[in-house]
Amino acid sequence: MTETRALVLIPARMAASRLPGKPLSDIAGLPMIVHVLRRAEAARIGRVVVATDTPEIAHAVTGAGGEAVMTRADHPSGSDRIFEALQALDPAGRIDTVINVQGDLPTIAPEDIRAVLTPLADPAVDIATLAAVITRDEEHTNPNVVKVVGSPLAATRLRALYFTRATAPHGDGPRYHHIGLYAYRRRALARFVALPPSPLEIREKLEQLRALEAGMRIDVTVVDSVPLGVDTPHDLDTARQILMSQFRSS
Repeated sequence: MTETRALVLIPARMAASRLPGKPLSDIAGLPMIVHVLRRAEAARIGRVVVATDTPEIAHAVTGAGGEAVMTRADHPSGSDRIFEALQALDPAGRIDTVINVQGDLPTIAPEDIRAVLTPLADPAVDIATLAAVITRDEEHTNPNVVKVVGSPLAATRLRALYFTRATAPHGDGPRYHHIGLYAYRRRALARFVALPPSPLEIREKLEQLRALEAGMRIDVTVVDSVPLGVDTPHDLDTARQILMSQFRSS
């Protein structure tokens, strides 16, 4: 997969309910969105652009030497926002793979961003994503930890059968913590955003179930750990500690 055929998009907006304005939250002297940008750039899989509806976010990104594109403010999800950005950035249709990196993952490892592309080597796969084996007992029953239930295809590869907030699958064996980073074939993203919300998506409040209910194939790369998602002031403090420690040791 060549760099010119892949586009990394980072959707970012200010209106987070639990931590308003979080893309611009300072972490070790830089806005959080810039940390995510730097890690996506370090993955070296293609052009990286932040898709936002907020001029302040765009200014922070371009001020740090990055690229931003303005999108509408009324998108119901990050997937809809990246599809608008894709059409604006590549109206000729040259891009065939789109990677959606959430803007609240300032500790995501560049190699994990690269790893999401691996399943797309199989032409039968429409969408690829990430997961890690759950190692903390409390995560098995925590509804805020999304689990992916899948059929193993290799030591680090699953074919997703379902995503759920429940404790699943039942019985002995590993459970997998889903990581909300996706790689879409362009045609799969176009189909996905055109679909109405599905019954299980509405029930579980998990957008990816729309794709499964429509018969689309999602495969999963299993990585070593779950990156910190910043949703609360406590998460932000933790991110600051992690990144300051990394900067001191580098």
